[in-house]
Amino acid sequence: MPHTVVAVAIDESSDDVRPFVDGITFPVLVDREHTLAERYAISNVPTVVLIDRGRIAKPNWVAFGTDTFADFTGVASGPQLDAVRHWARTGEVDVQVEDAAAVVGDLSDDELAARLHFRIAAHLRRTGDEDGAARNFAEAVRLAPHDWTVRRAAMPLQGVSPFGEAFMEMAAEWEAAGRPYHGLAAEQRVTPED
Repeated sequence: MPHTVVAVAIDESSDDVRPFVDGITFPVLVDREHTLAERYAISNVPTVVLIDRGRIAKPNWVAFGTDTFADFTGVASGPQLDAVRHWARTGEVDVQVEDAAAVVGDLSDDELAARLHFRIAAHLRRTGDEDGAARNFAEAVRLAPHDWTVRRAAMPLQGVSPFGEAFMEMAAEWEAAGRPYHGLAAEQRVTPED
């Protein structure tokens, strides 16, 4: 059975995503309400979830398709790509879903509330209520300061560079907090070729 890769961007619009999808041949969806990120407890990007016939074969894990950020993250793309290829060829993953469930975990009440405040803020911003948007973005960040799908995603919506000084401060705080993440760590080894 053929496999399909689908990317989901948690940006505000397809115009925001367009510069990054040049040359990509698979579907790229835009989830501006972060519905999918909430459904799968995704708290950082990029995150990969392997789904096989409606069931999660391998839950959230940090994975990069290129080495663009390897110096910053310490995560090389090769092992991640090899793990996906191995699964596509064999249907095998290196973790049991039951074992991974405890690592992924559910979103906390604060994280869920933060996502609600984020959606309210984004809506208020779209309708021109910048003050209401700012209050709700601030509350979302207060409730989930290490959730990149909230804090980092709010940056460009508030005119802040998602790669600038505020991002570096956020990354340093996240690092100091022990890199909290709903998911498995990046693959550290290469899966043998079949």
